[in-house]
Amino acid sequence: MTIRQAFAPVIIMLLLQIPTSSRAQMKKYADVRVGASQLSTYLPLIKDKKVAIVMNQTSMLGDALLLDTLIALGVQVTKIFVPEHGFRGTADAGAHIKSELDAETGLPILSLYGNNKKPSAAQLANVDVVLYDLQDVGVRFYTYISTLEYVMDACNENKKTIIVLDRPNPNGHLIDGPVLDSSLRSFVGMQKIPVVYGMTAGEYAQMLVGERWIKNAKQLKLTVIPCAQYTHKRRYNLPVAPSPNLGNMAAVYLYPSLCFFEGTVVSVGRGTNYPFQQWGHPSFAGKASYAFVPQSKGGASKPLLEGQSCYGMLISTNADTAYKITSKEMNLSYLLHAYQWSTNKDKFFNSFFEKLAGTTLLRKQIIAGKTEEEIRASWQPELQKFKTIRSKYLLYED
Repeated sequence: MTIRQAFAPVIIMLLLQIPTSSRAQMKKYADVRVGASQLSTYLPLIKDKKVAIVMNQTSMLGDALLLDTLIALGVQVTKIFVPEHGFRGTADAGAHIKSELDAETGLPILSLYGNNKKPSAAQLANVDVVLYDLQDVGVRFYTYISTLEYVMDACNENKKTIIVLDRPNPNGHLIDGPVLDSSLRSFVGMQKIPVVYGMTAGEYAQMLVGERWIKNAKQLKLTVIPCAQYTHKRRYNLPVAPSPNLGNMAAVYLYPSLCFFEGTVVSVGRGTNYPFQQWGHPSFAGKASYAFVPQSKGGASKPLLEGQSCYGMLISTNADTAYKITSKEMNLSYLLHAYQWSTNKDKFFNSFFEKLAGTTLLRKQIIAGKTEEEIRASWQPELQKFKTIRSKYLLYED
């Protein structure tokens, strides 16, 4: 008997007593209930169906993985699909994830990253319904929404139903940044949305269908199971880290502003205790007294500038402070300061920068010495167009 089988009766008992979530979680997160907790709504939709789950370590229902709960309830789960960072969410960004078997259930775990971003017809052959349950962070270049789009496309092509079990967006209060230029479409930016787009995965899925960004979108059998007691302005603390370098809420809030550095020579603290909460470079010695040294560690093997003292800025390790910094808009000042401090400006940017920015203009503006206010003003026409489109697909109050 496996650990999961042993705890199956306990899981069922708890679900019967508390049908939406654990009491502790309900109290901690101000009664916000994720889509996965709305069991009475979606269990009838998967009864007697062969089910695949797109999931990782964030796919929790109370104190148990959604996978374990569904198996305990007798749902016929046939396979698991996992996004970037893998089933346990511990793999480096960009790392190749091997497909494998889950040790507890024997179910195949299939990676939707690298060369297999989109489920194949063969992988969906013994599937009737796909459940999508990933905790996103609401940033365009965070690849979970790209995985969502590929899964929706595959379900449509293979006439499968997809059910999105929605979760709150911790950056749902923000709509900011340049809107993607379609010529720069990549896995870190697939549609014409800004860097932070203020939508949950469920709302975004509805937009993909409604705007026909999925081929033959109107034929897709899509159901979204919404969260309860959630609004876009309601602050939501993630109970589980969504990926190894977003280990706390300070990093989650600062990520939209600092991830631009991934397209430069500057370290964002991968390989330290504070990734995406600080930035620095060895050449900034003398311009800043704060320093950190990246080292290889779990989730950050061979980080940029490994073993070198990087001088720069620790923005914040406090979630409340980080939230205040980003509560109204992204912060470009860090990127502008770093460029000004750079002694080799011709080598400051790399080819990844345009994919992250979603535009060729931002690099040109920084090189030209434009102010943050001038750069931000250039975003506004496209942002206003996006906000108009976005309003059609909202499930939650702004």
